[in-house]
Amino acid sequence: MSLSVSHLTKVFGQQRAVNDITFSIEKGEIVGFLGPNGAGKSTTMKMATGYLPATSGSIQVNGLDVTTHSIQVRKMMGYLPEHNPLYLDMYVHEYLHFIGKVFEIPGSRLKSRVAEIIDLCGLTPEQNKKIETLSKGYRQRVGLAQALIHNPEVLILDEPTTGLDPNQILEIRKLIKQISSDKTVIFSTHIMQEVQAICDRVIVINKGEIVADDSVNNLLATQAQTDIVVEFNGEVNVEELLVLIGVEKVTVVKSGVYRLKAKNGADLRAEVFKFATERKLSLIGLKQEENTLEDIFRSLTVKETVT
Repeated sequence: MSLSVSHLTKVFGQQRAVNDITFSIEKGEIVGFLGPNGAGKSTTMKMATGYLPATSGSIQVNGLDVTTHSIQVRKMMGYLPEHNPLYLDMYVHEYLHFIGKVFEIPGSRLKSRVAEIIDLCGLTPEQNKKIETLSKGYRQRVGLAQALIHNPEVLILDEPTTGLDPNQILEIRKLIKQISSDKTVIFSTHIMQEVQAICDRVIVINKGEIVADDSVNNLLATQAQTDIVVEFNGEVNVEELLVLIGVEKVTVVKSGVYRLKAKNGADLRAEVFKFATERKLSLIGLKQEENTLEDIFRSLTVKETVT
């Protein structure tokens, strides 16, 4: 077991930022750590790296407690914070040499390791430039390079693609996927396409508590709901639609257009056709819509207020 979090809690004054969460991540897994702003994602990641002390609970990396074996754990861990802190007045290769020395990579190995990581992270054209002259995308690459320089077993990435353009996002995704085969990777993001593209598993946190922990495929299969958007050639009685077999809820989109929410993923198309035929209605349009990961995320983290 590479990373184990047990009954972890963090309290700031009167605010309980993280509330008694437990999860574990195995070697070779890529786990998306999701949640709305303020949910406790970054706080959890900072505690996992030893940057913040926990109020209670424990975190272990390869069986070593983050608090009592802080130095050993940090040597096994790579971390890219949300706000990528870099020494802007240093050259790329100079900065990576500096970080390598911090991790006590022997001098005989350091030069070749810096060259390897520069090539891996696509920094070769920029290696002799000052970091302050780099674009946002290349600065993120430098941040990822410093997290990887010592070949860590556990990699923690806090929103690694924030502020990048679509091409840069694809490049960083590809890089994370490439380096993950022998590592434990946990990263936070607000981009659901990113999760589906590279994650094996998703942990969703909301208001400091874990509300879902499952594989991406299982989450889509168990949480997904299917809606039907149907258009008739005129208005129909909503109460008649509600009594159709498998219909849970009906929403009027506009005149003649209705959204039917299915119970337990039921296929409503046959019932809708039968309904239209019996009433001699013209069915102008019918579209089946399945919930996306964005819909599932919203259903897990946003609760409707009844007024």
